[in-house]
Amino acid sequence: MVSKSKRHYFGTDGVRGRVGEPPLVPDFVTRLGYAAGLVLSRTSGSHPTFLIGRDTRQSGEMLQSALTTGLLASGATVVDLGVITTPGVAFMVQKMGAQAGVVISASHNPVSENGIKFFNADALKLDEAIELEIESYLETPMEEMGAVGYGRRIDGAELREFYVDDLVDEHQGVSLAGLKLVLDCANGAASWYAPQVFSRLGAEVVTIHASPTGVNINEHAGSEHVRRNPGDLQAVIDQFGANVGIVFDGDADRVIFVDEVGHLVDGDHMLAILSDYLASQEKLLGNTVVSTSMRNGALVRYFADRRINFVETPVGDKYIMAELRALMASTSRDGQIGLGGEQSGHIILMDGAHGTGDGLRSAIYLLRAFMASDQYSLAALADSINKFPQVIASAVVAEKIDLDQLEGVMALKEDLAESLPGLTRLNLRYSGTEPKVRLMLEADNRHTEAELAQKAFVLCEAVQQATGTPTGSFLEVLNVTEGGLVEKEHSPKGGN
Repeated sequence: MVSKSKRHYFGTDGVRGRVGEPPLVPDFVTRLGYAAGLVLSRTSGSHPTFLIGRDTRQSGEMLQSALTTGLLASGATVVDLGVITTPGVAFMVQKMGAQAGVVISASHNPVSENGIKFFNADALKLDEAIELEIESYLETPMEEMGAVGYGRRIDGAELREFYVDDLVDEHQGVSLAGLKLVLDCANGAASWYAPQVFSRLGAEVVTIHASPTGVNINEHAGSEHVRRNPGDLQAVIDQFGANVGIVFDGDADRVIFVDEVGHLVDGDHMLAILSDYLASQEKLLGNTVVSTSMRNGALVRYFADRRINFVETPVGDKYIMAELRALMASTSRDGQIGLGGEQSGHIILMDGAHGTGDGLRSAIYLLRAFMASDQYSLAALADSINKFPQVIASAVVAEKIDLDQLEGVMALKEDLAESLPGLTRLNLRYSGTEPKVRLMLEADNRHTEAELAQKAFVLCEAVQQATGTPTGSFLEVLNVTEGGLVEKEHSPKGGN
């Protein structure tokens, strides 16, 4: 065992990477399973039970097999749930009283990538101390870690019905009859679950991108694609005369909507709409909403106008969940729901049985809020948020060098404040799960999204240059206000 004070393999969302490259190779994943089984055996006092689910990536079965081998060798019991959403695994951990859960998924990322995310018995991500302890074993051959156990594998495919039943049964007496929905399932984990759930609730369902092949997850489909190209889904909505489009990511913990006029309804819109709905029913826990520093500024004003408390956290769902759990501990009453989430569409509706973001459950609540409102369309309801002009840029970097140390980058940030007098916020950071830098710019109505985007291109290109990233590497800017990508403007030849 090697003592460590800093995580090397675990990131903000488990162990992530490209399949076939360390650490996502079978030998390492087997050792990871064995180490996790050993550590959780000690913390639980007995051989633990792990529930394992995966999304539809072809690599998922290989990684699950390797992980299961290690877990069984540690003496753990492994319940194989098969293909299921990430929130489905989290729900089942609590439902079955298991000691741990594992999801093999890279969420909204390309099929070439995958990840392994652990949950504890409370369906929360493992404490960093536990992750460090697991990592301390990973450089040691299995035969030197301790005695090999003889665990048991159980086929848990039939248990998945508990998850579907919970999603439907929570809304007894609610009917979505009269709504026609286009469901984009990203060829991912929601492909079977979403059509089942919404059909059972009475909606007329048109399903697209629900034919996973193992290699088409998130391919020109799913929440991240639609955030960039909402017009693609609008064409389907128009074709079928649907009321709205609902879009999930690969593991279905995120959801976004596209309204009937083709505008994006993202996590910011959903938090505002759901806060009104829950507050009207006296179900909003602590009269409070929690979101991250990447939220749109209009959201803060929206809550202030309604005297709803707003708590802002750093980027990351673990911070939101921590605030909601603290709120539950101090103010929880029967029937109350803690509300928090991220602009990306990761919405958390926390109660005694649900502790993580679930795209399907959030979508049902949003539809209930829409049906209970006095607005004739989702577009009209979402327009009441009046978002500030905002863009988010994402750019690949060769190396994550401290941004404060990058030559020229800090000077460019200062220049932005002078050249954009209406700039209200600037957030520059590295992604916690990908080799990318993220930039958010927000302004008042003196500037347009197109104007902000051009400044974002310049600053992100400076970061790429300073980190030794090859010229022409991936860089895109998203119009957060309405959805869609903004093109870079090029000066005419010979221009300044």
